[in-house]
Amino acid sequence: MSVPAPPRDASPPGQPRKAAAAAWIGSALEYYDFFIYGSAAALIFPEVFFDDSDPATATLLSLATFGVAYAARPIGALFLGHIGDRLGRKKIMVFTLMLMGLSTFLIGCLPTRGQVGTLAPVLLVLCRILQGISAAGEQASANSMTLEHAPPDRRGFFTSFTLSGTQGGQLLATLVFIPVAALPEEQLLSWGWRVPFWLSVAVAVVGYVIRRKLDETPAFEQQTATEGVVKLPLVVLLREHWADVLRVIAGALIASVSTIFTVWALAYATGDSVGMSRSSMLWVGALANVVALAAIPLWAALSDRVGRRPVFLIGAVGSAVTMFLYLWAISTGNHTLTLLLGILAFGVVYSAANGVWPSFYGEMFPTRVRLSGVAIGTQIGFAVAGFAVTFAAQIAGPDGDDWFAVALFTAALCVPPVLAAITARETHRTATERLGERGRDEGAARPEKVTA
Repeated sequence: MSVPAPPRDASPPGQPRKAAAAAWIGSALEYYDFFIYGSAAALIFPEVFFDDSDPATATLLSLATFGVAYAARPIGALFLGHIGDRLGRKKIMVFTLMLMGLSTFLIGCLPTRGQVGTLAPVLLVLCRILQGISAAGEQASANSMTLEHAPPDRRGFFTSFTLSGTQGGQLLATLVFIPVAALPEEQLLSWGWRVPFWLSVAVAVVGYVIRRKLDETPAFEQQTATEGVVKLPLVVLLREHWADVLRVIAGALIASVSTIFTVWALAYATGDSVGMSRSSMLWVGALANVVALAAIPLWAALSDRVGRRPVFLIGAVGSAVTMFLYLWAISTGNHTLTLLLGILAFGVVYSAANGVWPSFYGEMFPTRVRLSGVAIGTQIGFAVAGFAVTFAAQIAGPDGDDWFAVALFTAALCVPPVLAAITARETHRTATERLGERGRDEGAARPEKVTA
């Protein structure tokens, strides 16, 4: 029987940057697919897949399909987290990208309600479920990959590239939809809306080429070569790390800020009560994401110096406050004010929590259950965040214009993340190989080598 080669102690030179780049590009490409659905659900699908004789109900049902993917995420997290902790991070990263590309392309090929009746929204929901399963494993695997490749004192910075990648994908989706939304109504509703979904073929091909060349992480290889992988990661996770799973679930509710900003606020601003143009509101999202691309790594780098908890708390508390300002600005119909407060709320303040959570959550768990812990915890929280859009549409009243109630609802969803951060351990100074250990010393010096 052959003796396995000793594991590497650290990533080879350049590998952390390569892993961060692969996470950024792959997440950007995957979340391009995911976010074009959000834009279409707010602007187009109510007329294409639902009964447009009742616009308010059609919009509500369309936004509900946006939430369906979030409901599917916990199921995908259970399956993909298990596979990722047993077979490696790289395999999941490739699989999720291909699944997202396929399901998004199929949405662009679906018949409309006018062609096949109620079968159209049923097929739409099925494709949306596939998108949700894919997204469930995407961020967790990319986060684990970058965290385990990163230098110990820069884990926050390197893991933040996963989230700046999602912002890049959202930006790309918004920019693609700006010329599409400007098409004449007949062309937009017949074929124009399909084009961004068809582009997912290119997304899948490019993403596969990038990710298949990435090495597995030294931490996972060391775990495999020494202790071996866990047969049932979920059992170990819930037996030994259940409290941190609950913290991640609570913390992940902060994503409600993103879904309300991206989907509900867009529908509200372009509806009859406010009447802003589609293009102007899409530009608000685009410019806010440009700012977020710079803000996310800066907040994450700050967390490497002062800790994960204070930076996350700035984002959570600040988002609760700035959502009131942003929705109020929309209610005034003032484009300049809406743009400035949108950039402040989403581009700057929300980026503090958004940029630090990949390292904050990932550092709560040891290597053997990290992907499962992050995937399951985040996706359960994200499931609530996804349906926050549907709840917001109901809370906003029959005319969909009670922005204050929606802002109050969003602020309430920021309370659990605040409590999660306050009760969590500070881990930015903990050595990578000691992450997830019980009773670990937060201030322990990092050894130069990763030990078994």
